[in-house]
Amino acid sequence: MGLEISSHLHPVGSFDLSDHPVPTGREEVWRFTPLKRLRGLHDTAPLTGEDFDVKVEAPEGVRAESVVVAASERGLSGFVPTDRVSARAWEATSKVFTIDVPAEAELTEPVVVTFTGHSLDEAIAGQLLVKVGAHAVATVVLRFHGSATFAENVEIVLGDGAQLTYVTVQDWADDAVHHSTQRAVVGRDANLKHVAVTFGGDVVRHDATATYSGTGGEIEMLGLYFADEGQHIEHRLFADHNEPKTKSHVVYKGALQGQGAHTVWIGNVLIRKEAEGIETYEENRNLVLSDGCQADSVPNLEIETGEIEGAGHASATARFDDEQLFYLRSRGVSEKEARRLVVHGFFNDLIRKIGVPQLEEQLTLTVEAELAKNVLRELD
Repeated sequence: MGLEISSHLHPVGSFDLSDHPVPTGREEVWRFTPLKRLRGLHDTAPLTGEDFDVKVEAPEGVRAESVVVAASERGLSGFVPTDRVSARAWEATSKVFTIDVPAEAELTEPVVVTFTGHSLDEAIAGQLLVKVGAHAVATVVLRFHGSATFAENVEIVLGDGAQLTYVTVQDWADDAVHHSTQRAVVGRDANLKHVAVTFGGDVVRHDATATYSGTGGEIEMLGLYFADEGQHIEHRLFADHNEPKTKSHVVYKGALQGQGAHTVWIGNVLIRKEAEGIETYEENRNLVLSDGCQADSVPNLEIETGEIEGAGHASATARFDDEQLFYLRSRGVSEKEARRLVVHGFFNDLIRKIGVPQLEEQLTLTVEAELAKNVLRELD
């Protein structure tokens, strides 16, 4: 028998690899992904590599270290693999990188962990657990650099009343492949801000599920991505409202430039029968900067109760706003500067929402560098 389905885009999951046949690309959850470019992560490629450098910057009192699986709290979130890559990574992982913020802690500085890959020769399986105790306040930033073929599972667990800003920045080299399956569980009256920033890599596919372990929990999922020539960036989000009086708000923005640049955003919200009084909204905006790009954007709402406060979604893909460009050009601004200003305006409100001052300037400079690769260079 196949896996049970709780949502048309999200199977219940299984630890048994035989329940996850090799995908063909015809499955709903794989139809946008260039399987041939995953270097066998979805098939039988050995997951034996360990060629990562890890740099940790953590405030006093925070535990951030690798723990062997037998001594770890792996599975604390109720994580169960829902695709073949995550099932293979679960099976192959020998250590769990754990970030543990104790209850009541209020961190004034972020926990920053930088992973740097050095080789494509052997694929790597990894597991991350971020645990934030009750009523703690923390920011965790993960950075990914270098070259790697990486299959990753992530668990994020927030205790009651906890507040976490979790930021993952994919600034890989152009040849990297990164597949990440994530599960976040938000406690009673807890607040999670989940931020995904993707610039680098050949293929990056992130599948993030967020759910609740008590009433009053809030989830904000923000994303910023910029795809260049030949690059595939895919974000799949699932907000599972399984508790009453919970909230979710999703905003993802992306830009594309160069022949063959491809982005995929799949947003899905499931409002279960017991989830009365919830609020949810999801939004995706894409800005196409040159010919030859493709942006796929698919918002979904599955509602099993009519007793809700509000639910909606929006999606749009467009080129430069001619009116904005005309307005700037008519006031003496050059075409190159006008285009630069429009793109920065497109991203700036989202960058400010992230709320991590250490990242704001860096992300603005990275957007500038991405523009220089194509759009602005053509106008020189």
